[in-house]
Amino acid sequence: MLMHAPRALYIHIPFCTNKCHYCDFNSFVLKGQPVDDYLDALEEEMKRTVESMPPDIIHTVFVGGGTPTVLTPPQMTRFLASVQRYFPLAVDVEFTMEANPGTTDLEKLQAMKAGGVNRLSFGVQSFNNELLERIGRIHNVEDVYRSLDNARTAGFSNLSIDLMFNLPGQTLEMLAESVEKALALGLPHYSLYSLKVEENTLFHTLYERNELVLPPEEEELDMFLLLIERLKGAGYSHYEISNFAKPGYESKHNSTYWRNEPYYGLGAGAHGYAKGQRHVNVKGVGAYIDAARQQLPRLDVSEVSELEAIEDFMMVGLRLLDGVRASDFERQFEGKKLEDYFGDILDRVMADGLVERLTEQDDRRYRLTNKGILLGNEVFGSFIGLTETSSPG
Repeated sequence: MLMHAPRALYIHIPFCTNKCHYCDFNSFVLKGQPVDDYLDALEEEMKRTVESMPPDIIHTVFVGGGTPTVLTPPQMTRFLASVQRYFPLAVDVEFTMEANPGTTDLEKLQAMKAGGVNRLSFGVQSFNNELLERIGRIHNVEDVYRSLDNARTAGFSNLSIDLMFNLPGQTLEMLAESVEKALALGLPHYSLYSLKVEENTLFHTLYERNELVLPPEEEELDMFLLLIERLKGAGYSHYEISNFAKPGYESKHNSTYWRNEPYYGLGAGAHGYAKGQRHVNVKGVGAYIDAARQQLPRLDVSEVSELEAIEDFMMVGLRLLDGVRASDFERQFEGKKLEDYFGDILDRVMADGLVERLTEQDDRRYRLTNKGILLGNEVFGSFIGLTETSSPG
């Protein structure tokens, strides 16, 4: 199993202006938080990380949260300078930061641009103010337009927005209106996610009380089909189950995850994968700060067996509409044959019309069919179980 140094870097900023009703990410309301102490600790973790695992050239950086754009311009400048100090970034690095409309004034965006950020991902979720309030977002539709205008003024052109569907009270007509407004912006990238009710969220509490009314399953499917039709009809490539892009604007950083390649993970609650190990960091802000002052702030570290990595290769790789290639499998697992491990499973999902095989010169590629896209979780789950049998075939 190849284990080169990561070329991708994820950094977590866990602070938010408020907690959205559906959010189970490791995030904390900003008021009263020791933000500067957290940035100190983050820099300590950067220093310890590059000492323990010297980096290769970093091709992608992704700053997520939380809401990284709650940092003030001076805090943002300081934070981005520390990234540049410890990690050698490629000349053509893709440097993404998540942003919340309403937290991105022009001064802050200029600080981000000056610090190396060149791609923004805005959590818009909907162009319906009533729905935004219902899911606990603090911004409104006017904030979206203002933030995007500010971003363009600051020199950003590689922009993406998230939209959500299957929201409580959302109709197909509401979604169609949001998609129309989103496409009118002419952005190069859109991410489209169905609401999942996660534990430890307000929505989960309401769901348990039968107080959360979601669209029926058949309407959720209709919403997904509508999104695919509208985005593809507007000239966007459906390159991953939840993501659409103009050519050349696919998320390079997220493709690291989908190709099961290593990445650094820094910050409270961050996950990382490198040198055959996965880790998760201490989650609480104060606990993370205390831990990072002493050592790498790990909550848990686990060895990833080759069989686990082989399973992961298929489960995450098939999320890409381009699919997985046998040659990539052989490269990542040093000459092993994909079909030796998954031949029977592939035959079954192909017989069910969920996956198709394409032969390209001396290579073989497996990808989801249109039917498979709609039943993705069923397909991915088919590739779990190698670690129970501990042998290919």
